[in-house]
Amino acid sequence: MASLRNRSLLFRILQQARPCWLRLTGIAVLGLLSIPLALLFPLPLKIAVDSVLGHQPLPAFMSMSWMPPSSAGALVLAVGLLLAIGLLTSLQNLASWWLQTYTGEKLVWDFRAQLLEHTQHLSLSFHDDRGATDPAYRIQHDAPSIQYIVIQGILPAFVSFCTLVGMLAVCATIDLRLALIALVITPVLFLLTRACSRLVRERSIKVKEIDSSAMSIIQEVLGSIRVIKAFGQEKREYERFVRRSNQRVDGQVRLARLQAVFNVLIALTISAGTATTLYLGVQRVRAGAISVGELLVVMAYVGQMYEPLRLIASKATELQTWFTSIERAFALLDEKVDLHEAPNACELLRARGEVEFRNVTFYYGSKCGLRNVSFRLPPGARVGIVGDSGAGKTTILNLLMRFYDPSSGQVLLDGRDIREYRIADLRRQFSVVLQDPLLFAASIAENIAYGEPNASNAQIMAAAQAANSHKFIAGLPEGYESKVGERGAQLSGGERQRISLARAFLRDSPILILDEPTSSVDVKTEAAIMEATDALMRGRLTIMVAHRLSTLKNCDMILALDHGELVDQQASVQPASFFGWSNSHGYAAQEATEKLNL
Repeated sequence: MASLRNRSLLFRILQQARPCWLRLTGIAVLGLLSIPLALLFPLPLKIAVDSVLGHQPLPAFMSMSWMPPSSAGALVLAVGLLLAIGLLTSLQNLASWWLQTYTGEKLVWDFRAQLLEHTQHLSLSFHDDRGATDPAYRIQHDAPSIQYIVIQGILPAFVSFCTLVGMLAVCATIDLRLALIALVITPVLFLLTRACSRLVRERSIKVKEIDSSAMSIIQEVLGSIRVIKAFGQEKREYERFVRRSNQRVDGQVRLARLQAVFNVLIALTISAGTATTLYLGVQRVRAGAISVGELLVVMAYVGQMYEPLRLIASKATELQTWFTSIERAFALLDEKVDLHEAPNACELLRARGEVEFRNVTFYYGSKCGLRNVSFRLPPGARVGIVGDSGAGKTTILNLLMRFYDPSSGQVLLDGRDIREYRIADLRRQFSVVLQDPLLFAASIAENIAYGEPNASNAQIMAAAQAANSHKFIAGLPEGYESKVGERGAQLSGGERQRISLARAFLRDSPILILDEPTSSVDVKTEAAIMEATDALMRGRLTIMVAHRLSTLKNCDMILALDHGELVDQQASVQPASFFGWSNSHGYAAQEATEKLNL
């Protein structure tokens, strides 16, 4: 079963490496060129012993008419041959190293890019369940195993096998008996390798899981550093990380100890084979079956023959560790994409902005997110969505932007089911301003132009002016080229929100989604943001998720949700009727008065 699993995995790895097959073939050819060089390497030693120190003639294929049959000539030949072999070996190693490095990096880069592209298309439920750390670990740390398997595993093992065959053939031509005796240890090496590989695979899986969880702690600590400092829990988090790291260290040490024991057994087996071959070879010299030079050549070949055997055995165990990593990477690649674009999806340039939900029901696994929800939003309307946490407000937005597909019912845009549109075209119809604005570690200009990468500097500046953010941007030392830091950490909450608004202005989509953009800013900043938001809402359908009642005062329609059901729908909500509505939905009239400034 395990053997079938490995073969299937190996086939998939080779399929993944197909774009680099030409370069991989070049690496294999260069590796095969090392075989004749390795076979020739003991030859100068034989010439020196038999033809320089001894009195035997040069091998027939090396006899040269222009060279006198003397020991001095033989010595010059041996030295020249040794230097030539060394030079060619160095050139072969240099070419092989360059090609291996380039091909290895290409393999890893392509695989990582494929994994990242696939992960971006996975559903939000996958990302909610897995978080960011585990997929990031697989992309960054597990993906490089394809390079190790192909370039440091499969190709060296193939070249080593060919070298072994060549060494065995040469040894057999000199003395078949010694060649067969030297080969006797092969079954022992095979059994040792098979037993060790299984144990290494099992323990590698556990080590990888612990390593990924330790990385998760690091990311969690660094991402929550303000909370940790506020509660004074630095020591607690340190100890949590140390405990998990100790588990990894223990697992890694046990794995290393297993591999060390295996390497010792391999070395002892090879030493036993070498000693046996030497003992019997000396007996053959004494019997006059072979010369001393031939024995030296045989022993040199046996040493070189055992090196491929040792390499094959050690690579077999190392492959198990790499197989564990590549399996984790392929498991990420095998995650199913929940959303599929229709084969003949319609093009959508710019929507009118009419949205309708028809009997929409949606489940997060076994949990109901929405139940039989129906409503219609006309183009240009300002719509507020209210409800307690978990009522289904965010679910409506996720279904509208097609982050999920409904379990039943339809979501329509301009009278057509959104599943009939191209996904990229559909999502271009939305501008989103979140409660916690997310900025990327780039310049302010790049963040504003995130939805429109080809926007000109003039367009970026116009969007910033519309969002009341140009003044503070211009006051920065580098202006629009100022770096905002990771997640916009170099800016205040209000500044981040205004850049987020500028991004929405520049995108100029027909549907605007606002998730309480002023909930975490001061009164002065709120006034500037609300002024910009009011300008942004003109002429487009605006959907506001409301946590503060002041957001609802300018709405044309309010949808009230409770436990996934649409419990109320009010049209043309005016301040005069707002108090009764707010009281009926759990908001104090006094709070409503304060929020509406009435």
